[in-house]
Amino acid sequence: MECFGCRLAHQQESVHVVYENEWVCCILDHDPFNEGHVLILPKVHVEDMDELDALTARAVLEAAQRLTKAVKMLYRPDGVTICQNGGVFSELTHFHMHVVPRYEGQDFAAFYQEAPFPNEEIRSRLGETKAQLAAFFNPDKKAFLI
Repeated sequence: MECFGCRLAHQQESVHVVYENEWVCCILDHDPFNEGHVLILPKVHVEDMDELDALTARAVLEAAQRLTKAVKMLYRPDGVTICQNGGVFSELTHFHMHVVPRYEGQDFAAFYQEAPFPNEEIRSRLGETKAQLAAFFNPDKKAFLI
């Protein structure tokens, strides 16, 4: 596969999968804004929101809803930002949606800047974060448990 996003969605790259079904693969962001920052990637290759078929679009939104519940329960953020950047503003040539736990007083403008986040500690716990989030999902039935 030529597309890096497709390789991520199909786990052909090293990723921390927290949830998946036949339409989407949800992975921890390798450069998280906060602990629990997840990317939702469709398994079919599309670049922008308007290219999603109805089933995939529904799967993306359902995954965002389920992940938001899990993030709220685990990390108790003050809020959750769900965002998607298309066209030249997408760092991948593959549609993806961010689910980002947020805390009062954080400047979210830093999310869109080129400067790195001070997130070394969060990155060092990606394996633990994966285990915490994945525990909210039943791996046998791919069903949400809460």
